[in-house]
Amino acid sequence: QHVPAVEHRHHDVEEHDVGVLLVDAAQRRFPCSGEINRRVEDASQSIELIRQQFQSEAIGEDHTDGLSLEFPEWRFNLRSSNTEPLLRLNVETRGRPDLLAEHTSQLLALIGGRE
Repeated sequence: QHVPAVEHRHHDVEEHDVGVLLVDAAQRRFPCSGEINRRVEDASQSIELIRQQFQSEAIGEDHTDGLSLEFPEWRFNLRSSNTEPLLRLNVETRGRPDLLAEHTSQLLALIGGRE
């Protein structure tokens, strides 16, 4: 017997499963830190310090939303919050979780501040 509600629910579950698989595959291909927030005294000064430290090695730079620097195997975005004294950091690599951990730690050490 044909039960439309059951078939519809089954279709929703299959779509959800496919979505989860696609997200998992993307995260394996491009491991990322997620947004990490740090309270700092002077966000602009911290961003400038990071820019000076990493700019010479970058293959791309963008200031559309804070500071974004791209390197052959990884990239990051660092921006200040519009409403709080926070810096927001996102780091992403090209399939290299080891680089993700290394560069996230390195950037957080330079940024300082507190969670």
